[in-house]
Amino acid sequence: MKTITITAASTEETVQQIQEVIGGVIKERWGEYTLEVANTIANGSIRFITFEWGGSLLEYNITFFEDITLVMDASEYNPIHFTYVSEGYCFHKFEKEDQKRKLDTLQPVIITSRNGGYNYGYFPKDEKLHITLIQISRIEFINSRLNDASLLNKRLYEVFYDTNHENTFAYYGTYNLKLAQLVKQLNKVKQKGIMRILLIEGIVYQILALEMAHYAKDMQAVKDKAPLSKQELKLVRKASRIILKDIAANYNVADLALAVGLTQAKLQEGFKFLFSRTVIEYIRHVRLQKARDLINTTELNISQIIYTIGFSSRSYFSKIFKKKYGISPSDFLKNKQNITVNVI
Repeated sequence: MKTITITAASTEETVQQIQEVIGGVIKERWGEYTLEVANTIANGSIRFITFEWGGSLLEYNITFFEDITLVMDASEYNPIHFTYVSEGYCFHKFEKEDQKRKLDTLQPVIITSRNGGYNYGYFPKDEKLHITLIQISRIEFINSRLNDASLLNKRLYEVFYDTNHENTFAYYGTYNLKLAQLVKQLNKVKQKGIMRILLIEGIVYQILALEMAHYAKDMQAVKDKAPLSKQELKLVRKASRIILKDIAANYNVADLALAVGLTQAKLQEGFKFLFSRTVIEYIRHVRLQKARDLINTTELNISQIIYTIGFSSRSYFSKIFKKKYGISPSDFLKNKQNITVNVI
């Protein structure tokens, strides 16, 4: 086991102190820094970007070959941590806690420490990790004229305005698949220079907003005694994967519920909780997304696309496509075909 002591006053110094123990090289491009490691201790990367509004992105995409413990001193740098694990798992505990708490795959987590206290992060060996961490410096964030923390859930509002860092706070949320989609977008940005940083920053804002909204939703669910267990939500997610694997199949709620071992009522509740859609609405949503992508990336005509995604009525497809995207599929295709690029 390796222990890394973090006494940093910034995200940049945090990564530098990690580098001192695990090795690797830090590269910079357009204000984006990446620690690249390929040795007997770890393989992968840790990247970070710092934004002017008091936030930073810290992303682990790495496998450690030894158990790693991060001992984080909150005396100099004590941000609010908005964490999302899209692959693998890790653990966390505060200084005076006896038990570690697991950060599971697809689980949003919000953590902040008491000033001068210690956080402990635990990364298991031989586990592929993809962890997206947005860190918010409270005073800088609140003082930004673009932000109004008073719109937050009351408990989260208190966390943001605890500018003296007097309290600890930990929220381990229910699964959220929308965050996984945003993280994928974050890693698909191909642009360069300032456009790249602006696009990444925009997605970071979306992740942050969605984590806050999910927290508020979970708190309301606790108040309302949410009917779905963690295991049941896993089965709902399994049903969504079945749909995504073959979006053209002729699904019905009864068969899907039977396939994953849930009642129809539980399956519907789960889809509404995770996706804010019924099962049928979700199927229609992913089919329309696939249709849009096929128009953009293939030479298929509209009739072929309708068949590929599992619709039988062209008029119905055109109607719901236009309702969702504000343009008919045929006009969408014409616009794609008419685009020209002048190179000077």
